[in-house]
Amino acid sequence: MSYVSESFWHDAVNKATTDLFTFGYKYIIKPNFVFNVPPDEAHDRMITFCQLTKNIAPLMWLERQMLNYTDPVLETTVMGVDFVNPFGLSAGLDKNCEMPVLLDNAGFGFETVGSTTSRVCPGNAKPWFHRLPEYDSMMVHVGLANIGSDTVIERAEQAWTKARSMQISVSIARTNDSLTGDLAEGIEDYCVSMRRAAGRTAMVEVNVSCPNTKAGEPFTASPDNLDQLFAALDQIDRPQPTLVKLPLNKPWAELKDLLDVLAEHNVQGLSIANLQKDRTGLAIPHDWEGGLSGGPTYRASNALISQVRREYGDRFAIAGIGGVFTPEQAYAKIRAGADLVMFISALMYRGPQQITVLKRGLAELLKRDGFEHVSEAVGADL
Repeated sequence: MSYVSESFWHDAVNKATTDLFTFGYKYIIKPNFVFNVPPDEAHDRMITFCQLTKNIAPLMWLERQMLNYTDPVLETTVMGVDFVNPFGLSAGLDKNCEMPVLLDNAGFGFETVGSTTSRVCPGNAKPWFHRLPEYDSMMVHVGLANIGSDTVIERAEQAWTKARSMQISVSIARTNDSLTGDLAEGIEDYCVSMRRAAGRTAMVEVNVSCPNTKAGEPFTASPDNLDQLFAALDQIDRPQPTLVKLPLNKPWAELKDLLDVLAEHNVQGLSIANLQKDRTGLAIPHDWEGGLSGGPTYRASNALISQVRREYGDRFAIAGIGGVFTPEQAYAKIRAGADLVMFISALMYRGPQQITVLKRGLAELLKRDGFEHVSEAVGADL
């Protein structure tokens, strides 16, 4: 394999076009085509753009040549899965698996589609999003809207099969609708989606921490509830590794009880963590419902990653989520103990070329500090 970092001309073109994209997004695209409409409409436009352009082969080739920065220092193997780089799109944006072609050609290491549910789910009443640019954040109140895991997982399998280098994970959650019932119903809901997902993606994520649903978060309310869920999921034969998406705002003693349960089950990794619920010190309208993405999650996420890594060592791989906008922030999350790094908000506030900025910058930081591979830096600050 040839690497962009090892080709003088390709590297120069990649850097120049990335800088041009960064300028263009900040001064032209963002103010005139993204932030000039409500965020729900901007989200729909983005999905439509992905649908319209994914089959235009020359455009995808151009995207790949201009944005896909590659460097061997970024390659890593986590939970037995090979990644060309540790950066992934977190679940919550591409709920119906409509973006993989563009993300693959842009150079993402992986994408988590969903979260998706056993039944078609309409989600909460709109608006689903509110912008908080002063905090590099979005208020998110989608409520797991998606077209159902039967269709989403079929799309994810096709995307994974056809991807050039990007791994695909699918996040499954409990359906948020009028049929939501007791704990047993919720367990079976997860099991339906897990049976559908078994063997069809590189990874599967179990989201037990969505804060915007009718049922709340019963499977993080007690260790016994979580144990019942994973006892059922353990009965489903699946070759791919399983991650669990955790809440951000649990007191450590309560979260540790949950982690002790997960350590006894067929769970290889943790996604740390979901949306920030604490609005302390933030000027946010009271009638805006939902959880906070981006900036307000960063410090709490890093602290939780470090705590889990110190307490559990290598028992769990960690996908670090929250507030990554710069290479330095990604590097800090890795040095805190994250094997992989996931983000969403940076795409909205910085632009799609930010994946290239993050990869190039992280490679430079790793080489500066004498690391030959990104895995060597995991937990370096502990």
